[in-house]
Amino acid sequence: MAAAAGGAARGRGATSFQRKAVAGSRLAGVAGTRPSVRHGQLLLSSGLPSLDCVLGGGIAVGTLLLIEEDKYGLYSNLLFKYFLAEGVVCGHDLFVASAKEHPNNILKELPAPLLDEQRNELGKEATAVKSEDFQDSMKIAWRYQNLPKMEANPTTSPKFGHYYDISKTMSPELLRTIKWHSFYLPEELSLQPTVKTCNMNSAYGRLLLSIQRIIYQEGFDGSDPQKKQKNILRIGIQSLGSLLWGDDICCSDTPEDIHSLTKFLYVLRGLLRKSLSACIITIPAHLIENKAIMERVTNLSDTVVALESFIGSERETNPLYKDYHGLVHVRQIPRLNSLICDVSDMKDLAFRLKRKLFTIEQLHLPPDLSDTVSRASKQELAGSAKLLSSGCGAMAIGKKHLDF
Repeated sequence: MAAAAGGAARGRGATSFQRKAVAGSRLAGVAGTRPSVRHGQLLLSSGLPSLDCVLGGGIAVGTLLLIEEDKYGLYSNLLFKYFLAEGVVCGHDLFVASAKEHPNNILKELPAPLLDEQRNELGKEATAVKSEDFQDSMKIAWRYQNLPKMEANPTTSPKFGHYYDISKTMSPELLRTIKWHSFYLPEELSLQPTVKTCNMNSAYGRLLLSIQRIIYQEGFDGSDPQKKQKNILRIGIQSLGSLLWGDDICCSDTPEDIHSLTKFLYVLRGLLRKSLSACIITIPAHLIENKAIMERVTNLSDTVVALESFIGSERETNPLYKDYHGLVHVRQIPRLNSLICDVSDMKDLAFRLKRKLFTIEQLHLPPDLSDTVSRASKQELAGSAKLLSSGCGAMAIGKKHLDF
């Protein structure tokens, strides 16, 4: 009888075991977020579903996304606005910082979200395009046939990730529904005298203090259990590192404040890690002459994506790239609670700007070089094949041959 009671007690003890809840499960109810099925980290959308697909599902809360601007800053500015527009639709708090354009003007130019009817129409157009592509499938190179498909059309659930019409701006009524904070450097410099903080550029020091104040005062740090914060802070910083921020890394190979930008990113990542926030930063990487600084900036960022525009280059008029407006280079993907990066297998990425949508797609070069293609285009295709190939094939390309 005692043994039976002991067995029952052990049985009750075994069934009463409860797994400790993790932070992701407690925060799963935050609007505009979802937990990752691979590493359990809470994800939010970048505002561009095709970019979310490239990044492994979205941007993890507490991380930093660095966008290397294209030459003229046109397409990187679109990604910046997509990120903020998604925050408005999801009801997230915004923090917009810029030294070039006033945050009020940036918010007024955010793209308008697509309605369900418009999304269905675009979905039908995408289906028609797919049927045409299927008819021309014999013209596509064989190496693209079995590669995974990228989602670039409005077919996802509206709960995570939305689509926007870049030909229209967001309504002021929708902007009034969210809480946002601004940091405009010329106004901040006029309020207080120039002061250096922790051997850092004055502009960077002011920006850090402003971000820290918002995180702690609004309860995004989670230090006060009474507040039970159930919202996300989206931080957007435009053209960081440019001369407008008082930094000379874009003007000289040996700048005076060589460590200001790296110190700023180091402290900023510490603030993001312990708060319910995510940050996107655009940086003019093509203007930074000191490549060692750019390597440190990359290492201090979680996710790094570079945009290479065809504007002003030979590829703009090259028939091989007539369907695209530039290339997308994924420089770095974070390893979150795992040993490998959660990223798609697609390597050859390009972007195109349509009348209403900006999409990231897989780059398909024409497989057949007919007589109508010029010799320069053939050389361009050969060079592109070298850049886009991977594996042993990439190692074998060169003046020397490898013996196996």
